[in-house]
Amino acid sequence: MLKSTFTPIFWVLTPKPKPPKLPPQAITNTFFTSSTTHVRHNAPLNPTTPPPPSSAYIHLPFCRKRCHYCDFPIVALGSASTQTNDDPRVSNYIHWLCREISATNVDQPADASTITPLKTVYFGGGTPSLVPPRMVASVLDTLRLKFGLREDAEISMEMDPGTFDAEKMREMVVLGVNRVSLGVQAFQEELLRACGRAHGLKEVHEAIDVVKLCGVENWSIDLISSLPHQTSEMWEESLRLAIESQPTHVSVYDLQIEQGTKFGRLYSPGEFPMPSETQSAEFYKMASRMLSDANYNHYEISSYCKSGYECKHNFIYWKNKPFYGFGLGSTSFVGGLRFSRPRKVNDYINFVQNLENGLVNSSVKGHISGKDTIMDVVMLSLRTAQGIDLKSFQESFGSSVVLSLLEAYKPYVESGLVVCLDEHRRTIRIDDLNSSLSKTNAEGRVAYIRLSDPEGFLLSNELIALAFGVIDSWKDMPPYKEAEAT
Repeated sequence: MLKSTFTPIFWVLTPKPKPPKLPPQAITNTFFTSSTTHVRHNAPLNPTTPPPPSSAYIHLPFCRKRCHYCDFPIVALGSASTQTNDDPRVSNYIHWLCREISATNVDQPADASTITPLKTVYFGGGTPSLVPPRMVASVLDTLRLKFGLREDAEISMEMDPGTFDAEKMREMVVLGVNRVSLGVQAFQEELLRACGRAHGLKEVHEAIDVVKLCGVENWSIDLISSLPHQTSEMWEESLRLAIESQPTHVSVYDLQIEQGTKFGRLYSPGEFPMPSETQSAEFYKMASRMLSDANYNHYEISSYCKSGYECKHNFIYWKNKPFYGFGLGSTSFVGGLRFSRPRKVNDYINFVQNLENGLVNSSVKGHISGKDTIMDVVMLSLRTAQGIDLKSFQESFGSSVVLSLLEAYKPYVESGLVVCLDEHRRTIRIDDLNSSLSKTNAEGRVAYIRLSDPEGFLLSNELIALAFGVIDSWKDMPPYKEAEAT
């Protein structure tokens, strides 16, 4: 099941995408004056010369109130807060956020003409749409001055119903925001109240109308399944109304009960009023069926889109490419290191001051573990419909690892949970796979491994954990080899 005990580096299916959750064995501490920040050693498929980041995640932590399922680092402004122009908590945070961006060390190439400006910027939270446009403009200006920003960059913003009107939406569009992720979560008033959402159904429909009115073509609706007291009829209605709203993208997250949240205190997974694992699986299958029937491509475990409307920023994560992270609790991945910021505002301010004073060292020396790297690639790739590109995988890690994975997955290919594809993405029959394995040249015949939709995706945690077991059993990983950039 999607919500089993295995915890991936990024997110399983949580109400919003989270920064990476890192395996304990791969975490190293680096100490600052007043806080401890986690550094994770790993690398993309091209480990010796990782490219500079071309994407930035910006955490804007403000919410009107904390939802009952949320364990993100946020600042609750009050349930009635929608006008934040003069709120010192907001302006002060933006001030320190811009200082962090400006103080960040950047390895500039000798040839200035080769500098790559940012291709994607993602404003996550929190509820970024609570932040006044002029303050969003200051963040974008700081990014542009520090890194450069392509004119055609994808600039995404998470927005919640009830936190913006047409005037604010138009101002955001003028600033360059060209992709909106609308946090609807459910189309039932009772479920929104049960989740502790600050908006109701009326605000949901108003927000959808505003997004369309302002001409935002690239926009997503976020939905949550497996909520307490949620029935299959409710879930079907939410999916139907989402489809009728005609977004170009839909994200479907399976609720995770997190410790320390209100839901964590009230409910236990699988126990009434929470859906059973069987019911959660049916919710997932229903989403896959209904959205596919409506011509949405299921391109990642929790993501569906019309053709050409994949989230470019999220692909950076799934392809294990480097990215900057700025703001409270955010994580960056630069130079083969994952580096997380403090989750509390005062600690974050101290962190920025230390960064400006040269007291923060994110370049901790150490050996980049081959096992950690290969686990990252497997886990992130198997979240997507493309799956693992075995050509790049073999160039980086060797043919023995490829054969070991194919051997481990062979029973699941037979059961239909794992799919092997050739270079033309045609399915390879199990007889052909067995023949290839017997000749020890499967890596030349099988070009991709992916999980089936929806059955394989439903068991993604177990299937990825199986690969982890195979990788972890290796006493000596093969040496890195330079992989072609893809």
